[in-house]
Amino acid sequence: MAFCYFCCMNDEIAVALTFLKLGKTILYPTDTIWGIGCDATDEVAVSKVFEIKKRQESKSLVILVNSLDMLGDYIEHIPKKAIEILNEQTRPTTIIYSHSKGLAKSVIASDNTVAIRIVQNEFCKELIKKFGKPIVSTSANISGTSTPMSFSEISPAILNAVDYVVALQREEKATKSSKIIKIHDDGSVYVLRD
Repeated sequence: MAFCYFCCMNDEIAVALTFLKLGKTILYPTDTIWGIGCDATDEVAVSKVFEIKKRQESKSLVILVNSLDMLGDYIEHIPKKAIEILNEQTRPTTIIYSHSKGLAKSVIASDNTVAIRIVQNEFCKELIKKFGKPIVSTSANISGTSTPMSFSEISPAILNAVDYVVALQREEKATKSSKIIKIHDDGSVYVLRD
């Protein structure tokens, strides 16, 4: 059974990679909820995600990376406090950083911050590793509607709007969204969502 899952996972990674490389959107399972994603460095792809969600581009999006090393490629300086938090985390934690680099402008908030999570989900980690770049992760709902906590709750409007839907982990139900922490330049920490 495990071999079958990994075989399917590798097939799904290969297909999702093809779409990401073409600047397309995907719907995929993460370490929290199902997400709409794309190449986080591709401005055109990111604009498609905003269009799917019917969301204003003035609102930033969460970005997923697969490691501290990749995080360092897109943040000019990782605060020491962020590394401490990441080493101690027991659940998915998104951290808001200042001074990003190499990302699409529309994933960056108006105050020049960006929300990034080092993902724990095996599928996501491997997908990002093979893609070699961060991917967007935003909840699979139209802006203003409730966040689906399982694949079965995702609306047909979203399913039909994305370019590819990953065929894994559709039976699993998420427990909650990630914790969100903002780290200021002075090292102070503010919890936005616990």
